[in-house]
Amino acid sequence: MVQDPKIEVALHPLILKVAADSVAHGLECGKPLEVDPANFPPPLRVPRAVFVTLMIGDRLRGCIGTLESLRPLIANTAEYAYAAAFRDSRFDPVTREESPRLHYHVSILSLPESLPCDSEADLIQKIRPGIDGLILEDGPCRGTFLPSVWEDLTNPAEFVRRLKLKAGMSELGWPKTIRVRRYTAQSIG
Repeated sequence: MVQDPKIEVALHPLILKVAADSVAHGLECGKPLEVDPANFPPPLRVPRAVFVTLMIGDRLRGCIGTLESLRPLIANTAEYAYAAAFRDSRFDPVTREESPRLHYHVSILSLPESLPCDSEADLIQKIRPGIDGLILEDGPCRGTFLPSVWEDLTNPAEFVRRLKLKAGMSELGWPKTIRVRRYTAQSIG
């Protein structure tokens, strides 16, 4: 598996600050914080895929990100923090009253790698619980679970079954055209 360089711990507070600042900016201006990557350290300027998760206590409040790494890490962090707060269709937009209670979590994804599998049982044998995030794709059906989902779904068979449902696939059978990719994530927050 191709490993992407880890973001040094000293930069974690800066990443979380940009996420929080983008949500605050969204509350004030109705749009994400615009960041100029040139004003940030070089590791934050590298294109990286991210997911931003917002929690209040132990309750999910929003989670949105991208599997594509076309924009700088710091720009994606600002964009997807805003999106998690105001565009996650599962939730109403974050309110001013909620904002002080938000906990920010940023997952920086590695480049996904293909994981050829002959069957669901084959996939279950190949995935690494607690390490791998998965992307399942078949035609218009697509879904991903971040590695952090292993905290709630510790059984590999259940992890795959639930991901198939999330992707809009039948939990029964294994399509011959399914495409599986895996990735890892560096967690901040």
